[in-house]
Amino acid sequence: MFTKILIANRGEIAIRVMRTCREMGIQTVAIYSEADKNAMHVRYADEAYCVGGPASADSYLRMDKIVELCKQTGAQAVHPGYGFLSENAKFANLLKDNGIVLIGPTAAAMEVMGSKIASKQAVKEFGVPLVPGIDEAIKDTDAALQVAKEVGFPVLVKASAGGGGKGMRVVEREEDFLSSLTMAQNEARSAFGDDSVFIEKYVGSPRHIEFQIMADSFGNVCHLFERECSIQRRHQKLVEEAPSAVLTESLRNKMGEAAVNVARACNYTGAGTVEFLLGDGESFYFLEMNTRLQVEHPVTEMITGIDLVKEQIQVAYGMPLSFEQNDLAINGHAIELRICAEDPANQFLPNVGTVETYKIPQGPGVRVDDCMESGMEIPIYYDNMLAKLVVWGETREAAIARMRRAISEYKITGIETTLMFGDFVMQHPAFLEGKFDTHFIQHHFTGKELDAQPLPKAIAEVLAVAAVHWYEIAGNNGQALTMDAAQSSTASVESPSNWHLTRRNFRE
Repeated sequence: MFTKILIANRGEIAIRVMRTCREMGIQTVAIYSEADKNAMHVRYADEAYCVGGPASADSYLRMDKIVELCKQTGAQAVHPGYGFLSENAKFANLLKDNGIVLIGPTAAAMEVMGSKIASKQAVKEFGVPLVPGIDEAIKDTDAALQVAKEVGFPVLVKASAGGGGKGMRVVEREEDFLSSLTMAQNEARSAFGDDSVFIEKYVGSPRHIEFQIMADSFGNVCHLFERECSIQRRHQKLVEEAPSAVLTESLRNKMGEAAVNVARACNYTGAGTVEFLLGDGESFYFLEMNTRLQVEHPVTEMITGIDLVKEQIQVAYGMPLSFEQNDLAINGHAIELRICAEDPANQFLPNVGTVETYKIPQGPGVRVDDCMESGMEIPIYYDNMLAKLVVWGETREAAIARMRRAISEYKITGIETTLMFGDFVMQHPAFLEGKFDTHFIQHHFTGKELDAQPLPKAIAEVLAVAAVHWYEIAGNNGQALTMDAAQSSTASVESPSNWHLTRRNFRE
């Protein structure tokens, strides 16, 4: 087994990988930027080295520095986490050329699945369902328009490279097609350096269902069931759960088999995620494959009992999977809420600053993957996800109740976060009934709902007492009670729904 692994990442995922390494008796090497010199992952690792300035391009994306450090420290392998270099075929080849193992798939698999066009062409041969459209880059605009007419409007123009909603345009009418095509190509060129786009039928109200797969170098491929990831903003997920509330056992088997075939289509090894759009009835379509560990992998770990990072490391070392498909079963229900430094009441705009108070929930069935502590300043240079709150329950209803309890115990002040949005989701009838799709926020959330929430009784009572107390103190001087003063008086109060405290001045 490897004796030392370099983790080419930061934040919660770096710590999460290091924890498994520690359990396996493997030493860890951390890298960090100048902005992260005091970060938790730096202190957690056995060794840590600065690789450059705050910007990702000057630090976490420095392939040469990472290779140099592997040689310097004796690290035999690199775990890339997610983001940064995790799906970079050039990096995979560079490591291979220097005799260093990438804990991930081959560069060839990354290249096939990193291109939405190439991936569609590859999986088509394995009978994986595809959204109707064209599976090659658009070269002739007139021909593209003809395809769009044949598919039927609305259509989706999508960039072949990258993701996150960039280079993507929904075209409702024929007269808007050419201008939308041009805009998608320009955005794709700017974001990914590749203006290749293709066309597919726009599935109006889909659910986003993804399957976790694991594969070894001996030809064994298994799926570890699905995750429901339909609650998103800007095409990025906020709430994930496993299993989905709507999949029948028959549909689960069909989609699982398709996910395994996607992995076989590119001779995949390691952990990966196959994403599908689920339409009306039992119609589903291949969307893409992420050739890395996913942010939401903990919900799969919670319902299967499998440590996916451990499996990644063992497979990369040349060992077979520790399980077969028949060994796997769904146990209970798990939900994950991404805790991001952004303001849900203000169109989820990023929010940076210093974390004043940080206290995580505890108790049965609660897991927090984080990199946070009180007094920590949130860097502006990286993704604003700070933590992941994950809960498990015997049933979906139990998991939802546990998530609400955990949210009420999670205390973060000094910055705005998505905690209260999570509480809103857990109470919404559409979520409770499992009747939602990728347009959940568009249909059900404006941000004003959070302002409309009444203050918890405990806080309201304390504010009333504080108001009287302040009036008695300041009344003779004719001073008015300020909300800031009232907030100061209640700063240490425990309440059953603490997220209201994270709204500065109680949304005054």
